[in-house]
Amino acid sequence: MSSKSNKNTQLVSSGRKKAYTHGVVNPVVQRASTIVFDTVADLKEAAKTRGDKTLFYGRRGTTTHFALQEAITELEGGEGCALYPCGAAAISQVFLSFLKTGDHILMVDNVYEPTRDFCDKILVGLGITTTYYPPTIGAGIKDYIQPNTKVLFLESPGSITMEVQDVPAMVKVANEHNVMTMLDNTYGNGLHYRPLEHGVDISIQAATKYIVGHSDVMMGVAVANKKYWPTLRENSYLLGQCTSADDAYLALRGLRTMGVRLNQHEKAAIEVAKWLEQHELVDHIRHPAFETCPGHEFFKRDFDGSNGLFSFVMKTGNQKAIDAFLDSLEHIKMGFSWGGFESLVTANLTMKGLRSNTGWDLGPVIRLHIGLEDVEDLISDLSQALEVYKQHL
Repeated sequence: MSSKSNKNTQLVSSGRKKAYTHGVVNPVVQRASTIVFDTVADLKEAAKTRGDKTLFYGRRGTTTHFALQEAITELEGGEGCALYPCGAAAISQVFLSFLKTGDHILMVDNVYEPTRDFCDKILVGLGITTTYYPPTIGAGIKDYIQPNTKVLFLESPGSITMEVQDVPAMVKVANEHNVMTMLDNTYGNGLHYRPLEHGVDISIQAATKYIVGHSDVMMGVAVANKKYWPTLRENSYLLGQCTSADDAYLALRGLRTMGVRLNQHEKAAIEVAKWLEQHELVDHIRHPAFETCPGHEFFKRDFDGSNGLFSFVMKTGNQKAIDAFLDSLEHIKMGFSWGGFESLVTANLTMKGLRSNTGWDLGPVIRLHIGLEDVEDLISDLSQALEVYKQHL
């Protein structure tokens, strides 16, 4: 397991050069569309770097953006970081930066639903094909590689069902076939998991989640290694991707407390999961830190910690019971996101439409994001809601 020593110090210190802070604690909010130059020589000098941490044009960013990019690049251990208006934009624009008509993608079958939709509804129209593979396939991914395979996309742990992938084994196969690798690292967040250390080429996050941490900003980030950063940087710019300085500032503010927030999320989620594990209605827990989660051994090997997100599988159920369960919750709110200070829940009776390669013959899946509330209140809320669930079976 890689070391996370001094990571909290890094979170506090990174992206705080005097050029960004101007002598105060936080980088200043520098809003701009147009950058003005005093001389032709100044303009030509800026044009040489095309805005690489220098002011060139608003879409390239200001010192506020540079501070955030530098901090996230350092956190993920990459060469550079591109910013996007949301996580889905980060994924789609990274694809468009490297794929062309005739290319083929290998996509994990438990992927975030908007990523699946982008492949099936947008990329297919551009002549780019997608094959979905089982999340636990490991080195067996070699059997899925085609002559035109360009990208192997991973998400570990996966959305909803939380399988953890054997990333090093899969990257090794990809490298042997000259296939680039991308990984949705929103769960790992750069503090608990750093994909580039395991050979992945590009690490993508919905910064909306744990980086921002307060459910009030939409943002995506992608960190690339030295080989792929120049292409990602330039093509993201050409595709028109940018974020506001105010959102960049809020992401920087969230980054400073991410370590302490994650510690509390992790502690509370494990406590809630242990309680659920003993409940008569629960079949098993899908939390990467639990042995009942597929790929738990890879989580133990590769990750430095978990967070507030996990799922649990019911022994039996129906839509009426699920709806009654959700409606009866008080502290845990229904919502599609996660990573903020609040507890959230979603539920799926089946995985229909969410998988195409791997089946699902288990019970309903309920996904929780455990926030920063008192654990006893959350357990009490779940306890009464599960009684309501039971009454509707």
